[in-house]
Amino acid sequence: MRIRLALACVVLSALPTAAVELSAPIVCPAGLVCPVQNLFDHDPGKGVRDFRCTALGYDGHDGVDFRAPTTAAQKAGVEVRAAAPGVVVGTRDGMEDAGLKASGREAVEGVECGNGVMIRHDDEWSTQYCHMAKGSVAVKKGDQVARGQAIGRIGLSGATEFPHLHFALRRNGEPVDPYAVDGPSSSCGETKSAWAADAAAAVAIEAPLVLNAGFADGPAPNEDIESGAIEARAPGSDPAALMAFARVVGLGRGDGVRVTLFAPDGRELSRNDAPVAERPKAQWSLFTGRKRPAAGWPAGDYRAKIEILRSGRALKTRELTARLGG
Repeated sequence: MRIRLALACVVLSALPTAAVELSAPIVCPAGLVCPVQNLFDHDPGKGVRDFRCTALGYDGHDGVDFRAPTTAAQKAGVEVRAAAPGVVVGTRDGMEDAGLKASGREAVEGVECGNGVMIRHDDEWSTQYCHMAKGSVAVKKGDQVARGQAIGRIGLSGATEFPHLHFALRRNGEPVDPYAVDGPSSSCGETKSAWAADAAAAVAIEAPLVLNAGFADGPAPNEDIESGAIEARAPGSDPAALMAFARVVGLGRGDGVRVTLFAPDGRELSRNDAPVAERPKAQWSLFTGRKRPAAGWPAGDYRAKIEILRSGRALKTRELTARLGG
């Protein structure tokens, strides 16, 4: 999707000093993960190809998406900052944080960016910030902004299905990939990046990764994970059921996910394997578990193991425990 504001892990090398240099456009709250969800699409046709020659993104995507881990985290506040100094040349605010599921695509036609800000950095370079929270835009047209200045918060406005910041870099009005300003490498190797050294942690590409994981007292649908409602359903010491859940983002073609629940003595109690992805998937959630045994839960630490699989082998693993009984 080409988003425009309607207003009157690879090796990255530094840009030449004449080009714009970008700090991270978001500040993820301590203890949370705000991953890069979608990259710039370099495929001129209907396929998807990011600068690494993988497919983290979707057809026609002209920027970088930084995701809030849940809508609860988004509502609590994930700050958006100016990536470089410049002049604000346009803003929009007042659109509801509804997302496409609530508003429908027709309601956001022509205003797909939602609440947003456009900043001109010089005669050549500009940046755009989309899907910001209603009422959060903190600058106005004509304002001078400094690098790292707060300009708003991540929201759910415009053409989006999850809370995130769509960040776009433009050169003479044309979209440019901030990870590869001269285009992708023919060998899928080193590229010329616009990111400053202080942005390294925020712009690191960790996909695929486990975005959310935990235990609940019953089934854990994606809606409860996304809203944050799952956090109020911790199992306690003697739940009617014990479920381990996970939501994974950035799966590639052929990747799989497995969630396994183990008893305190190491016995496997339950396992759930997601179908192997036939195409790249933005996210996948699943859970596994058991009802309380007739004799109650044996006391101890119950362990959940979440595996992202590639070619049938664990690419990434995360483990967590919950104490029951006693």
